[in-house]
Amino acid sequence: MRGGGFPGPFIPARHAFGRRKRGCAIVTLVALPLALLASPLAAQHAGGQAGSGGPAVAPQAYSRIAVISREDLFLRSAFGAAMLARSEAERDALQTENQRLDAALEAEERDLTTRRAGLPATEFRKLAAAFDERVRGIRAAQETKARDVTRRAEEDRATFGRAAAPVIAALMADLGASVVLDKSTVVLSLDEVDITDQAIARIDAVLGAGPAAPDAAPAANP
Repeated sequence: MRGGGFPGPFIPARHAFGRRKRGCAIVTLVALPLALLASPLAAQHAGGQAGSGGPAVAPQAYSRIAVISREDLFLRSAFGAAMLARSEAERDALQTENQRLDAALEAEERDLTTRRAGLPATEFRKLAAAFDERVRGIRAAQETKARDVTRRAEEDRATFGRAAAPVIAALMADLGASVVLDKSTVVLSLDEVDITDQAIARIDAVLGAGPAAPDAAPAANP
């Protein structure tokens, strides 16, 4: 008959990133042939391409292969940070609601236990069964809300990726890069081929904090 605690919403943990050493970044997984890292350098255009909508990029030579941290793009850009803040606000609101419901159910259970001595056994069993049914219903509803919070967080990341892709493609063109790899798939790369900071600046300039999200639906009372 215990009300019990409700599980909080699951929000994927932020990923750890590779350690940085002087002059290079070390990450994990797929090894690239050294011939690729020594590919011809392309002179970058002085300034952003017309119509790119982003800030001009200082003239510098870049490899045709660049690396980028997709996780950093989401966490550090204004658009991604706004999405993350909304997800965290939803999670915190749900946790607060769970705590309120938990306290209310515990109080109701204590009251039922106190009244047990003065109730006929048949009536008490009916009240206890109704209480248990109520607890199960509330728990199921809260678990559904937790799954919805997780789903929306995952959808936010997908939306961010779709919006950022053409911005990064324009930056690639400005830099003369033919390929961009995620740092999580690279064993070793020079700092000079990491364009994460430039990509974040370009995303902020083009996308800003993104479109305003609709307010989350208010939590239903039990």
